[in-house]
Amino acid sequence: MEYGFIDCHCHISAREFEKDLEDVIQRTKEAGVKTLVAVTEEVGEFDRVLQLQDRYPDLVAPCFGLHPLQEGGQRSVNPQDLDAALPLVYKHRERLVAIGEIGLDFTPWCAPSHQDREDQMSVFIKQLSVAKELQLPVLLVSCFLPRNVHSRSAAKVTIATMREQGISRALLHNFAGKPSVALEGVKAGFFFSFPPAVCRNHQRDKLIKQIPLENICLETDSPALGLDKLERNEPCNIALCCQHIADIKGLSTQTVQIVTAQNALRLFPKVQTHMQHISL
Repeated sequence: MEYGFIDCHCHISAREFEKDLEDVIQRTKEAGVKTLVAVTEEVGEFDRVLQLQDRYPDLVAPCFGLHPLQEGGQRSVNPQDLDAALPLVYKHRERLVAIGEIGLDFTPWCAPSHQDREDQMSVFIKQLSVAKELQLPVLLVSCFLPRNVHSRSAAKVTIATMREQGISRALLHNFAGKPSVALEGVKAGFFFSFPPAVCRNHQRDKLIKQIPLENICLETDSPALGLDKLERNEPCNIALCCQHIADIKGLSTQTVQIVTAQNALRLFPKVQTHMQHISL
């Protein structure tokens, strides 16, 4: 089987790509990217992702999920958001490859009240439950729990919650927790992905080195988290994080590309058949 890159976390439905989407897609394909796992953050994005799959059925693999922050980070997610999302999740369940982007963000300016934090946790747990019911993996946002809210790190809380809920397939994207916490996720069978932004410095080299390659996937998180903070990131930049991981682990880029693609197919079994688009 010929393996190309699988971008396991991107926002191809983002407004930043609207004006030159065809050019972005062309560069994506020229870079050897075979699949874009297209995550959502709000209900308003659901239809756009499906439209993109209709337009590029051989490339776009859609996910539905509610980010812990809504309206561009202006407020926390709440049960009403979930009420609007769930009917669409169930309606289009056959087209989805994962539930995401989901998670927790308890930073004080994002979730100032106890009710905000309760709402985020209840929506998070419900989305985990739905993923388990539909036998779909989950894609996790980088989660934040300040020490004055909870004594344990965000990653540790997230991993523990997923294990408590019986989640067996999960991707923690742009992971920046401690290596010891990451290894807890490895023991649970979870995967970790890193965008081109990790190439900016060596802050996460130790973390990447300690996580087995068999638990690593590639992502761009485009249009964010590119090599240059001031420039729009694109899926075609996925080779940058592949090269960075290869350098850290002393492996060839081909090895990293193949193994991470194999990992992605284990994590997202429906990606293998996403070209067989199902119209509901």
